[in-house]
Amino acid sequence: MTQPITHPSDQQQRRWYWTMQMELAVAFVEKVLRWPIAECGEPLVSLKDAVRDEKNLRVTFSDKPHALGLPRLYYLRQGQIPGFLHAARAMNERGWVMHVEDGYRSRTMQKHVGRQPIVFDQVVAKCVWELSGAKPSPDLVFRRFKAVCAQYPKFGTHTSGSAIDISISDINTGREISRGGPYLEMSELTPMLSPYLSHEHLTVRMEQSAIMRSGGLIEYPFEFWHFNGGDIYDAILTGSGVPAKYGPIDFDPATGKSTPIENPEQPLNSPEELRSEIDAALQRLASV
Repeated sequence: MTQPITHPSDQQQRRWYWTMQMELAVAFVEKVLRWPIAECGEPLVSLKDAVRDEKNLRVTFSDKPHALGLPRLYYLRQGQIPGFLHAARAMNERGWVMHVEDGYRSRTMQKHVGRQPIVFDQVVAKCVWELSGAKPSPDLVFRRFKAVCAQYPKFGTHTSGSAIDISISDINTGREISRGGPYLEMSELTPMLSPYLSHEHLTVRMEQSAIMRSGGLIEYPFEFWHFNGGDIYDAILTGSGVPAKYGPIDFDPATGKSTPIENPEQPLNSPEELRSEIDAALQRLASV
């Protein structure tokens, strides 16, 4: 991990920091588009089943419906299961319980997760804030949407079955351990090492990441809840220089069959669809 930058304080500096992080995220995902994949064909395994088979292991799972009301799919690649269980047990020993918020996402889930008003309105609102209240251009919203919502199957390691989103709770009280913001926070607090965090929240995030890394799941620097391994993000963030062994797949939970997605560089949402979402979001925000 890199060290946090010096703590700035005023709104102008916060906007500058947010803009810088978003541009870094765009540069990262553009590198993802160019990175090679050598899909290994490893199957996906149910995280719930894996936890159920472990004695005295405590892990919880979100029961909130996904985009379009679809059920969440708690799966990871088979080779990641031992590391996931190791990290979950290490959290229990720390006095924490891993709460899995999200796992594998189908193309439909990934296409619509960012278009939910609860998410898309935040993207547009942050663009307005970034511009000090001015109406953002579609190009800016498209660029920010690309950075935070995995607009291409190849961007989203959830579609590779190699990533999970997590929260943490206290093993004794069940209360969520604060990390400086809730799951899906979208602000200058969202990057893993944001300089606007308290020392306590930064410490929790770093300890969380160390535990997840002990299980082979590396933290994503632009979202404090996202961890993945064996995929393009992992290859780039660790500097391995090798093709990713896990790429985007279509997965059928009923049969367990998975198939590599053809043309994973194709966008999931058209410009016309996103323009419609921008107009709707601006209308909703104006009515608040």
